[in-house]
Order: sequence, then structure tokens, then C-alpha cells
Amino acid sequence: MTEAILLVGGKGTRLRPLTVNTPKPMVPAAGVPFLTHQLARAKAAGVDHIVLATSYLAEVFEPYFGDGSRLGLHLEYVTEAEPLGTGGAIRNVASRLRSGPDDPVLIFNGDILTGLDIGALVHEHESTGADVSLHLSRVEDPRAFGLVPTDGTGRVTAFLEKPQTPEEIVTDQINAGAYVFRRSVIDTIPVGRPVSVERETFPGLLSAGAHLQGMVDSTYWLDLGTPQAFVRGSADLVMGRAPSPAVPGRRGDRLVLATAEVAADAKLTGGTVIGEHARVGEGARISGSAVLDGAVIEPGAVITDSLIGRGARVGARTVLTGAVVGDGAHVGADNELRDGVRVWCDAHLPDAAIRFSSDE
Repeated sequence: MTEAILLVGGKGTRLRPLTVNTPKPMVPAAGVPFLTHQLARAKAAGVDHIVLATSYLAEVFEPYFGDGSRLGLHLEYVTEAEPLGTGGAIRNVASRLRSGPDDPVLIFNGDILTGLDIGALVHEHESTGADVSLHLSRVEDPRAFGLVPTDGTGRVTAFLEKPQTPEEIVTDQINAGAYVFRRSVIDTIPVGRPVSVERETFPGLLSAGAHLQGMVDSTYWLDLGTPQAFVRGSADLVMGRAPSPAVPGRRGDRLVLATAEVAADAKLTGGTVIGEHARVGEGARISGSAVLDGAVIEPGAVITDSLIGRGARVGARTVLTGAVVGDGAHVGADNELRDGVRVWCDAHLPDAAIRFSSDE
């Protein structure tokens, strides 16, 4: 297998207010745009030609990644005029594929961080003669997901909507967002209209008697749809819990990019990333957080599991836990923001304006 489609769609609104104009896959995770990790892992699995199926703000991808030669890849870009859904996006780029009718094509999602063994999925596909093979992941609570039960050989038997009652939870296996399609199957997807692979393509193939194979791989898997998940994913990349050959430095408790300035007594732990030209002041403590390019953390600030946008400033002794501070925002000194609070881009919060703890 040498060919893949990378689905990079949607407006990334769940990541706002971190940034208004940057798609989620371009927000840095472990020091580089998240999409870099996806591309590098595909390259490591033997893929050399990738078509990016893009939609919203697609114009930012090609200037950054170019033809892919810097990553040892050949990249092409196809932009949807109107949103086409997962299936429609796959069909929309079919003309750019070079594979023969029976060749495997890897398809993966730009919002998912995973430790999937891509080679094993391709092997499963080829050894079983499947028309489509799906990466399945087991989750503790499958109620938020569609379920994908399989038989004793791994063959998919059904696609079930999100369960509403305990009796409907017949499996803990969910669609994990990576597939291998037989090339000819892609051409059966309708052209020019929105199509969902989950709700239309896969159930339709199953009803028609096609062979859909599921491979359960319970390694690392994370949907990066929220800022909190994005921070966690970045930290996990730094600490090596999530594999990627694109992390620009050694795995460990922290990743400080080359032009960042960190005071000698500042403490960085839990996979924290300090971006280019960012500054961290004396006595600051940062754990499990991402501080993007040009941000300033003033002395004595305590930041945990938070995302600090480009050019933002966090004042002295301010405490942030599970917070998102948008690009260019300023959180003054002696504030305390907790549990999912979001500060919009360029907002200004005065000194000692908000606290959550008691006055004791």
C-alpha cells in the first residue's frame, strides 16, 4: 500500500475561542501542526502519496506543506465547494488516486490521534479479502458512539446508532476513524452530494453483501475535538504515550522549542510544550499544558492542563486549571480560572478580577 486519503474537514469550532482563523489540524500539538503527526505516521507505514480532502480554510495547508517533499511524501489537495460528509469527501478525490481496482487505499481522519498499527490494518484487509477494513477501538462507555459488532472472525455484522438504553449496548467496539478501502469500492459512492460513510456507505455495503472486516486495536486513541482533548493529546505525544516520528525533540516531561525562554527555576512537567519565542517567568509551574508561540507566562503563575494561545499573556501568580486562553488574550495577575473556562482571543481580564477558591 502506497496511497492514502486524509480527511481534513469541518470548521473546528469546538476549538474556539483559541483561534478564529486556524483550522484545528494546524494548531500546534507537541510543537508542530497536528497534521504533521498524521502525515509522518502514514509515511512511516509505507505511504508515499496522500490526497488531502479539505474544506474550511483549506488554503492554509498547501502553503505550509507544499508538495510534501519535505516529509518524503507526494501531497495533493482537493477542496470541496460545499461540505460533502466523510463519504462524499472520499469520492470527491477519487480521480487523484493512482491505485488499481483491487489495490488498498488507506483513509484516515485528521481529527484523530491514534497509535494504530497501520501495517497490521492493511495486512488484515489483504489477508481476509475484505472490501473495506475498519479500525475498531474498545471504549469503557460506548454510549456516545455508534457501535460496530463483529463475529468470531472479525467480520462486521452491523452498524448501530448510539445506544439509548443498556440493552442496546451489545458491544464496546466503536468505529475509530481509519479504514482501508478496496479502490473499486470508492467508485460506488455517489458523486456530488453529501454522503456519510457511517450512516450510508457502510450500512449500504453490508446490506449488499460486501465483506467489511473489523480490526480491534486497543492502543492509544483520542478524538481531538475539544480544547481539553487537544491539550491532552499534545502532552501524550511529548511523553511518548501517543507515537509520532514528528515530535521535534526527545520524549519526556517537557518540550521547549529552540527560541523559547524559560526561567531556571520554572517547573515544567506532564508533557508541557513551550512554543517558539514564548517566555516563562521565574517560579512559574506548568503541568500538562501547551503554551503556543509568543505567549508570556509571568512569574509565579501556576498552569495545569491548559491551552495558552499565540501571543497571549498570563499574569503573575495567576492560577489556570483546564483553561483555554485565546490568541492575544491577556489574563491579569492574581486571577484564578478553572474547569473549562475559555478566554476569547484578544480579551483583557484585569488583575485580581476572578477567583474560584474561598477568601480564607
